[in-house]
Amino acid sequence: MPATRRVWPPRDAKPLLVNQLVRLHKISEQEDPRPPEDEMALLWYSNDDDRQAWSAALRRLEPDLDIRVHTDPGNIGDIEAALVWLPPPGMLAGLPNLKAIFSLAAGVDAMLGDPSLPADVPLCRMIDRSLTDGMTEFVLARVLHYHRDMHIYAAQQRRAEWKLHLPRPPFERRVGVMGLGELGTATARRLVANGFSVSGWSRSRRDVEGVTCHAGSEAFGTFLEDVEIVICLLPLTKETEGLLDDRFFRALPEGAFLVHVGRGRQLVPGALLGALESGQLAAATIDVTPDEPLDPASPLWRHPGIDITPHTASYCHPTTAAENVIANLRRLRRGEPLEGVVDRSRGY
Repeated sequence: MPATRRVWPPRDAKPLLVNQLVRLHKISEQEDPRPPEDEMALLWYSNDDDRQAWSAALRRLEPDLDIRVHTDPGNIGDIEAALVWLPPPGMLAGLPNLKAIFSLAAGVDAMLGDPSLPADVPLCRMIDRSLTDGMTEFVLARVLHYHRDMHIYAAQQRRAEWKLHLPRPPFERRVGVMGLGELGTATARRLVANGFSVSGWSRSRRDVEGVTCHAGSEAFGTFLEDVEIVICLLPLTKETEGLLDDRFFRALPEGAFLVHVGRGRQLVPGALLGALESGQLAAATIDVTPDEPLDPASPLWRHPGIDITPHTASYCHPTTAAENVIANLRRLRRGEPLEGVVDRSRGY
């Protein structure tokens, strides 16, 4: 019996249903918006992140995504993208068909320090709202800690001393944000929303509503001269390495505070200790250090004016960050420009 051609919509469909049936049929005929997942494999590597959580988040968006691990990579010729943080030197260079490297972090200077990192493969920093939310939350917590004299009360408690310090309104406290990129701008805005007087400094001119913005090396001293709490959120470059030195601390008002959430090698530990001992700096929060993990013998651990956190200010959450990774994977498949590509000449 010859096959009959199916007519759509069916001739016996009720008139009131025709439009709905046509619409549904058109939807069913549309190409699946997900590109075929078998076109490439994704290599995963990180000693700090939860691989199971990441795999689950990625596969919620692309159930058949081929995720490989370095201990069992299969045919390495299939691997065209890598989602990694600090892979062992040479790992990525050994992948013959690698087309993109997706960093699990926003800062990439540690990865750029690997001379074997393929120079002709685009490196994309992580972009995700969880990174921004985490950083602004952490910085606000530390600013409020110093603004409300929590460091003083902690010292008083150790002495069993009951003494009130009347709080100042936040608009009387100037907070300075060094670095007005995505994280710095969001941090400055959150501080403004909490009532602080906020200044910002960046290499090139930026305009942020409610923030007094300074730009360029010639304006750096002016920026520093009246900030009582300074936040370092700068990327690591040749210009910013060792920036937090004796000259930097002397440029601040006496009794200022530092919240260092930029890059470890921007800090000169001896200069920090000297500024604290002289009273030029009242206290500091250090989330990143020149060498990580910080040596147990480092005097930074034991100084009463320093609070140390283990590079924890901001981490991306797989449940939200996976969306950005999958979006970039799809751009890669379609041959479109990737988001978050690092300018290696600038280091960010």
